[in-house]
Amino acid sequence: MPLALAQLQDIGDRITDRLRPWSRSAEFWVRAADIYTSYKVCQLRVGFVKDEEEREAMWEQQHELGAQKMYSLCSELGGLFLKAAQILGKPDLAPMAWVKSLVTLCDKAPATPIDVVRDVVEKQFGKSFDDIFECFDVEPVGSASIAQVHRARLKLSKTDVAVKVQHPGAEKLMMVDIRNMQAFALFLQKYDINFDLYSATKEMEKQICYEFDFVREAKAMERIREFLRVTNKKPPVIVPRVIPEMVSREVLVMEFIEGTPIMNLGNEMAKRGIDPGGKIATMAKQKILTDLTLAYGQMILKDALLDYGQVKAMPEDLRLAYANLVIAMADDDFLRTKESFREIGIETWSIADNELEELFQLSLRMFDTRLPPGVTAMSPFAEDSSLNKVGVQSFPEELFSVLRTIQLLRGLTVGMGLRFSCAQQWKPIAEEAFRKIKKAAEKFCQETVLERQREPRNIILQLFHITNTMY
Repeated sequence: MPLALAQLQDIGDRITDRLRPWSRSAEFWVRAADIYTSYKVCQLRVGFVKDEEEREAMWEQQHELGAQKMYSLCSELGGLFLKAAQILGKPDLAPMAWVKSLVTLCDKAPATPIDVVRDVVEKQFGKSFDDIFECFDVEPVGSASIAQVHRARLKLSKTDVAVKVQHPGAEKLMMVDIRNMQAFALFLQKYDINFDLYSATKEMEKQICYEFDFVREAKAMERIREFLRVTNKKPPVIVPRVIPEMVSREVLVMEFIEGTPIMNLGNEMAKRGIDPGGKIATMAKQKILTDLTLAYGQMILKDALLDYGQVKAMPEDLRLAYANLVIAMADDDFLRTKESFREIGIETWSIADNELEELFQLSLRMFDTRLPPGVTAMSPFAEDSSLNKVGVQSFPEELFSVLRTIQLLRGLTVGMGLRFSCAQQWKPIAEEAFRKIKKAAEKFCQETVLERQREPRNIILQLFHITNTMY
């Protein structure tokens, strides 16, 4: 290629890179406005219809249309919108039509070509790709919004490893996406949703920055692994072992663990001749969900660590306030729930006559996996939600990671066909947290009293020492 032509192409590539954030933002706002407007028009049309069945049919049709448009937005723009699809693709946050559509996007991000993966690995580790790996699967096991994972085997090793490699340029695009989402969140909370959505997007921004630091993630994995080992005779979940000296900001190599995706358990059971809806299958699912829930509960209420890429350490006062809320929900204590909201820093306003009951129902929607009999979806933003009677003006950013964990657990609960309350499971852990604080406070008080009892004697000894020094 002639030099002049190569320089011209280079200039074109630079201009394209400069314009890409602007074109991406424009595309987001056009699509978001289309989805939002279609729902507002449907809302207006439904208002003129009196028949309840006809109203429901109109909304179902709108949800199907909205799901198609949202799927198109998330799949074509990718980046942060794939992560948004993973969050929204749960029955406790979005209409079922959205869930069925968006759930297919999990681990479906476009894969980075193998040549680019090789370049990233070599640049990060300063070694030839072939000197590091004995074998390396070209096709990734899964590809998400931030990184993709390949199965491989290191030189002079007999076991397989999982190699997690970041998508080049993904971080820059995600920062553009998050700014657009923050602006949209401000608009929604001003005109449509009585919830502090902006704080949620601010916390998401922090967490995204964490997720792009694999060194931090590796340290979190080891910390969680050690925490579960120390606090349990037999750890309820397995944490992959990080391979020493094989961690950088953009590449993470860890132990490869064979397994079945939890939502595919029913299919696996059927293959082995076990009725997925039978008693044995239900007991197995209950055991798995209980172990997973207890692991999360221990990490939140004891050490406040949530998954590997999005580790969050809660301040001590917030952790104890949340433990108090867990006990209140488990005991169906309305007044204690209100007091816990105040301690946590959740500021609300209410137009409900039965404020305590609505506040309690809102706490269950946000912080428990419990579902009323016959209900399979319970969104904080549904038409019958307590948010229509109790608005959330301010919400601590640190708790959004907990909120996301509850959504994950509730989605698993519904997907596995179980009825489950994480608050009731976590109550003993929350009570233990308070016992430890009380015990530490009592010990401090005892030490303070003993220290004060020694003070007069210490003063006399100091005077005796000074007198001897003078003479």
